[in-house]
Amino acid sequence: MIENIIHNEVLFAIIIRADYKNDGIEFFTPDDFSQQLGYMTRRKGYIIKPHLLQHQERKVSCSQKILVLKSGKVRIDIYDREKNYLKSTVISGGDIILLAEGIHGFEMIEDAEIIEIKQGPYHPLHKIKLALLLLNELVNVERDFSVIQPIL
Repeated sequence: MIENIIHNEVLFAIIIRADYKNDGIEFFTPDDFSQQLGYMTRRKGYIIKPHLLQHQERKVSCSQKILVLKSGKVRIDIYDREKNYLKSTVISGGDIILLAEGIHGFEMIEDAEIIEIKQGPYHPLHKIKLALLLLNELVNVERDFSVIQPIL
């Protein structure tokens, strides 16, 4: 199953559930997204010919990320850019989510293994953000937006 989280005609997230199946190839993201998320099924013996990864300068105005939940269960809280709560959803082992817009937070419902994919290069201010998140974790503050700062 594919779930789109949309608010005021803005796509905030796409979730591909672990049980999703489809033949062929399908992309779920609009063409203008800086992260493209697709799914393909190919039979044994199918060949994808070698092809070049093109170097192309691109402008990224919003850092999107993809989370692949290998195992566990995680609640994701989604907010708009004005910090208004929109929705919570739970993802389970095998699910994939593209976070495309807004603010998000997580609660581990079960022990979780997560693979995170996002655009680089890594900005030095992300280290400060990570330190603030770790501090937030130490004091166990829920939904505290005081640590949210835009990355310049």
